Amino acid sequence: MKIAVISDIHGNLDALNSVLYDIKSENCSKIFCLGDIAMAGPEPIQTIKKIHDLMQSKDFYIIQGNTDKMLSVFSFDTYNDILKTNAVMGSAYLADSELLSNEDKEFLKDLTPQLELTLFGIKILLVHGSPRKNNENIYPNLPIEQIEEMIKDTNADIIFCGHTHMPCGYQTNTNQTVVNAGSIGRPFSESPESCYVIMDIDEGNSTFTVKHKFVKYDVEKASKKIEERGFEGADKLAKMLLKATSRYPL
Repeated sequence: MKIAVISDIHGNLDALNSVLYDIKSENCSKIFCLGDIAMAGPEPIQTIKKIHDLMQSKDFYIIQGNTDKMLSVFSFDTYNDILKTNAVMGSAYLADSELLSNEDKEFLKDLTPQLELTLFGIKILLVHGSPRKNNENIYPNLPIEQIEEMIKDTNADIIFCGHTHMPCGYQTNTNQTVVNAGSIGRPFSESPESCYVIMDIDEGNSTFTVKHKFVKYDVEKASKKIEERGFEGADKLAKMLLKATSRYPL
């Protein structure tokens, strides 16, 4: 059985559609989505609708990302906090909050923060940031002791996460696997390709392999769409889709 793991779509419907096409070509039976569906992207409303449609399938599983939670209930305190660290993301937060309907926000609010499931004897945990916090960073090249501290209260065989937009993986001394799926809609990379994970389970002996896969999409089209949204800093977010040299727009 093949399972696709996607994360951090950030309102990029063009990227999502390209990845979904690739997932179909890979014959994946299930899709796990690790959240951050809408914020700071070209088409937040349309992307939420697409995810809602995908959820009608029993083979689509989704959890809530940190920006999903933020968008579900607008707060001026949160807005001001974001502005202090990144003015562009603060502007995007305000613009998205004004754009989304109450139904969109309720949809994001009702998403579960984490999800545990077992397939063919393999215990799987879906989180957005880490098992401890939805905005904790799992980057490449962290000390393995730091990863083990983050997951010490879990017993999952494999933990999937996102949030940092940087694909990576770890094998711990406790024989647990931790995999960051990267980002569909706003990859932190000089190469503007979406990234997702394929987990291939050998059903006979309950073992698995994991690989990251990169998918091209019409990034110029998506970049133009976000620039046309017109909020302050939208042009910087548009440029980041073409070439991301930092995690957040400067």
